[in-house]
Formats: sequence, C-alpha cells, structure tokens
Amino acid sequence: MKTYTYIDNSNLFIEGRRVSAVAKGMAPSIYDAMNHYILDHDWEVSYRELHNFLCGQNKSEIGGAKLWGSPPPGDTFWSYVEKQGFEKTVFDKNYQGKEKKIDVAIAHSITKDAYTIIDKEKDEIALVAGDKDFVPVVEDLVKEGYNVQVVFWDHVAKELRDAASNFLSLDKYLTVIGKYKTGC
Repeated sequence: MKTYTYIDNSNLFIEGRRVSAVAKGMAPSIYDAMNHYILDHDWEVSYRELHNFLCGQNKSEIGGAKLWGSPPPGDTFWSYVEKQGFEKTVFDKNYQGKEKKIDVAIAHSITKDAYTIIDKEKDEIALVAGDKDFVPVVEDLVKEGYNVQVVFWDHVAKELRDAASNFLSLDKYLTVIGKYKTGC
C-alpha cells in the first residue's frame, strides 16, 4: 500500500490553532473561535509527528508527502519541513496578505499523481485540508474508484467530508501532531 499525502499547510495550521484555543477554554466553541478570530498562538504543527502520523510505520510505502503554503519570515521553516520528509511547494502571498493558487495547485497535483497510482483500490490519497474547493476533485476520484481520505479537524466542510471515501478527524490527535511552545 502506498499513501500519497497532500497538505494545505496554512489551512491545517490556522484551524489547528483554533481547535487548540477551544481545547484550552479560550473559546467556548470552534464557531466562536472562527467568528472572533481566537487562536492559540502557542500551538504549532509538529511536522515530524504529522509525517509519522500520516505516512508512518503502518504504511508499507510512501507514495509522496507534499506540503503547500506561503513562506513565513525566514526560510528555516521550509528547510525543516523538507528534512521531515515533505516535498514543499511555496507560493508568495498577494498584496493583501492572502494565499492564492494553493488549492488549485493541490487539486492539480492530486489529479496528476492519480494517473501514476497502479492499485487504486489499495493505495490511498490523503488530503489534509478542510475547505470545499476540493470537493469536485475528491468526488471525481472516488467515483473513479480511488481511496481518498480527508484528514482534518472536525469542522471540515460537510461537502468535503461527504465526498471522501473516509474521514479522519484530527481533533483527538491535537497533541500528537502538534506541540506547544516552550513554557506553555
């Protein structure tokens, strides 16, 4: 079995900080955290643990682990992520500080890579993202017989959860794939 993993880094990171804020009692619900921009700035993704969680020893072979996002200040983050086994694709933010092109780039890569999957019933495509922009790609791949797992926080877009072959919630793994800054 091979696992092909695609991660929208900003989506995972920001929403993880919201989930952590709720877990710490900083917000009464995820929707309150979203509506009031409440984030736990002490929570960070542990890319080593995320990679192990998604592509670890239980898998016989990694088809690929890909991560998309825009660069934070300095470039040490992206070299660290590469050392953890992820292939990175970086897009700069636009003049309004927003990321563009990432969802389309991920959808394109998933579709392109699907053509290389030899055993589409055994191999798995894991998408770590939560917005409904991915629904058409996921629906088409599932319809074609691919095993597409969406891995995200509980508040994933319902349409994306429903389109996937299966859904794995990260909420209960908050401290497995994440870490808190020292002293917190």
